[in-house]
Amino acid sequence: MPRPADRRPRFTPAQRWAHRATATLMLACLATAACLYLPALSQLVGRRRLVAGLHEWCGVLLPVPLLLSLASRAMRRDTRRLGRFTAADRGWLRAVRHRLPHRPAGKFNAGQKLYAQWTLGAMLVMLGTGLLMWLTHFAPAQWRTGATFVHDWFALAVAVVTIGHLRMAYQDREARRGMRTGSVDREWAQREHPQWSEVD
Repeated sequence: MPRPADRRPRFTPAQRWAHRATATLMLACLATAACLYLPALSQLVGRRRLVAGLHEWCGVLLPVPLLLSLASRAMRRDTRRLGRFTAADRGWLRAVRHRLPHRPAGKFNAGQKLYAQWTLGAMLVMLGTGLLMWLTHFAPAQWRTGATFVHDWFALAVAVVTIGHLRMAYQDREARRGMRTGSVDREWAQREHPQWSEVD
């Protein structure tokens, strides 16, 4: 068992809560969407009205954990990190493209930043199109038809990207431990995030 001195703080309780709550809502949205769109699942589960209601409310609540977590200074600092590309990120992308073992990264690598930015953008698109589909009296039929098309295709893309995210997390036990406990092994941090400092 590693001593506390061998661990480095990575995520605060507020950040871990926001991640868990967002993940729960996202998975609930994907599961209910599958039950609504796949005939075999729809017949197996039944109760379409209840499933549709769960899907709509989980979708509306999806941004709430992130918005609440922004009250945390650590979350605001990490949000700035995730939204800014640096020379280390360009080096990381080059290393991935050329399959090089040394991949420079700050607290978050370029892949994590791209995933976070994609997730936020997809969340906003899904929320906007979902509201157009849900609040039928506030938009003309043409808008609702377009919103349905965009919502359905984005849902498929979100499912694919989420599966990729889960696969990457499954392959990195220490990253999962960091999200679960809030700290990571210092050797892992130096190897995977060598440019990570408290001011990057």
